[in-house]
Amino acid sequence: MIARRYLLALGATGLAAPALAQGNFPDRPVRMVVAFPPGGPTDVVARILAERMGRELGQPMVVENRGGANGNIAAEAVAKAEPDGYTVLYNTSSIVISRALYRKLSYDLLKDLTPVSLTAASPLALVVNPAAPPRSPREFIDWLRANPGKLSYSSGGVGNISHLVTFLVLRHIGGDAVHVPYRGTAAALTDAAAGNVQFTSDTVVTALPLIQEGRVRAIAVSSAERSPLLPEVPAMAEAGLTPAGFDLGAWQGILAPAKAPPAAIARLNAAVAAALADPDVRARLAAQGAKPTGGSAADYAAYLQSEIGLWTKVVADSGATAD
Repeated sequence: MIARRYLLALGATGLAAPALAQGNFPDRPVRMVVAFPPGGPTDVVARILAERMGRELGQPMVVENRGGANGNIAAEAVAKAEPDGYTVLYNTSSIVISRALYRKLSYDLLKDLTPVSLTAASPLALVVNPAAPPRSPREFIDWLRANPGKLSYSSGGVGNISHLVTFLVLRHIGGDAVHVPYRGTAAALTDAAAGNVQFTSDTVVTALPLIQEGRVRAIAVSSAERSPLLPEVPAMAEAGLTPAGFDLGAWQGILAPAKAPPAAIARLNAAVAAALADPDVRARLAAQGAKPTGGSAADYAAYLQSEIGLWTKVVADSGATAD
C-alpha cells in the first residue's frame, strides 16, 4: 500500500560533523540555489521563504535559479559548494525520484548533501479534457476500465511526478492508458486542454487557471485532504483512486552541502520555522496551493529515507528510466 506520513527521527541522522567554527552565522548573504527556472511554482514558494528567512537571519538570502536535468544541475552545484552553510539547495521530491531514475549521478544525495528542513507540499490535480465524459472519480474509473489502451495521458516527462502519480492511479484502479511524455508539464497540460490527450496531472496551482477557465475539468487531488483552492474536488483516496492514506504531491525542502556546521544547519532550520509560522507567509503559500510542513533537520533526514524507499519501488514498477 502506498501511504506517506511525516516521520519523527530517532536521532540526528544526516547531520554532519562541523567543518569550521561558526561564530555569528550568518555574517554575510546566504545563497539559495533553486533547482528549477524562475517564475514556476517551486521558484515562487522558494522566494517567499527566502525573503522571510533573510529577515530572520539578519542577512539576505539571494535566490539563484539553476534549472535543468530534473534538478540535478542545482543539486550537483550545491553538493560541491563550500560546506560553510552559506550555500543551500531549494529542492523538491524530484531529488529522490532522480536517485531512482538515473543510474549514474555526479552526486550522492545521502553522502554529499545534508537536510535542513522540509518546507511545503503541493498536491497534484488529476484533470481531464472537458470533452471527456467523466465528471466524477467514479465515472473516471468506469471510463478507463471501459477503454483499455484506447485513452492517453500526458506528463512532464518519463519519471516526472506527474507521470508517476498517474501511473499509481491507473495501477490502483486497474486502468490501462497510453503515456505521452512531454518536456515539461506546461506543454503536457496545454495538450490535455487541447484534447490531444485525454487527461493529465499537474500541481493544483499550475492547473487552477485552466480549471477555472473550463479548459480542463478537475477529477481529484493527490493530497490526503481536499485542497482549499479546489474545495469541491475530492482527494484521491477519498474518491477510491488510490489506497487509503494516500498523500502524494510535489513536496519541497532545503538541503546544504555535507559537513556543513551543525550550528549553521540549526540556524537555518530555525529561520525556516519562523518563516512558516508567519501568518503572511502562510497566506501567500496557501495562494500557491502549498501546505507548510517544516520540522527538524532530523525529521527531514528520516523523511528522505522513507521517500527513497517509496520512489525506488514506484520507479521500478513503472519501468521509467532517464538513462
